[in-house]
Amino acid sequence: MNRKLRVIFCLVILSNLGACVGNMNPTGGNSKPDYPYYISTQPIIVKKITIPIGTKLEYEEQYFKSGQQDSLLNEKKLIGIYFPKDQSMNWAGVPIGYINKYFNSEMKGFSVYARFKQLPSNKQTHFSQLWQECNDDLGISVKNTDDWSFNLNNIADIDSCSVNYQRYFKDNLPQQHYLDQLYQEMRKAGRVK
Repeated sequence: MNRKLRVIFCLVILSNLGACVGNMNPTGGNSKPDYPYYISTQPIIVKKITIPIGTKLEYEEQYFKSGQQDSLLNEKKLIGIYFPKDQSMNWAGVPIGYINKYFNSEMKGFSVYARFKQLPSNKQTHFSQLWQECNDDLGISVKNTDDWSFNLNNIADIDSCSVNYQRYFKDNLPQQHYLDQLYQEMRKAGRVK
C-alpha cells in the first residue's frame, strides 16, 4: 500500500474512532439523566397533595438509584409530580398535569403546568383566561417548600408565566402588571368553591 493510501486509511479509521468515542455518553449528550422515579400503586399524600394511582414521582439524581424504583424515596428529594393523563389536579379551577420543583435551589417554589384542553368552556374563569394568554407554566414562589398543594396561605407570589412574563424584570411594568393581575385572579379563583 503506498504512503498516500495509508494516510487516507488512517484518517478514515481515526475519524470513525473519534465518532464512536464521542457517542459513548450513556445519556446521549444533551438528554435528561435517568432520574429515579416511583409510580404510585395506591392513593398517597405527597407534598400535602393526595395523588392518584399511576402518578409518577421523580426524584433528584442519587448514587446507586436510577430509573423506576420499587418504593417511595425521600420526599425532600422530590423534583416532580406527574399526574396520569386522565387525572389532573385542580389548581384554582385549572386542571394541571404536573408540578416541577424550581431547578435553582436558592429559589423556593415550583412550576405548575396546565392541561387547558381538559378545562370545559363553562368552567373558564378570568384566572384561567389570563393564564392561557401566556400558554405555559406558572412559576409559584412559596413560603414552605414541603407544601406543593394549592394552599393560598403558602403561596407567596406568581414569579413567572412562560419566559414572556418574569418577576425578574422589575422595571418592565407591563410584565409586572400582568403577573400582579394573574396573582390576584388566582387568589379569587382559589376562594371560590
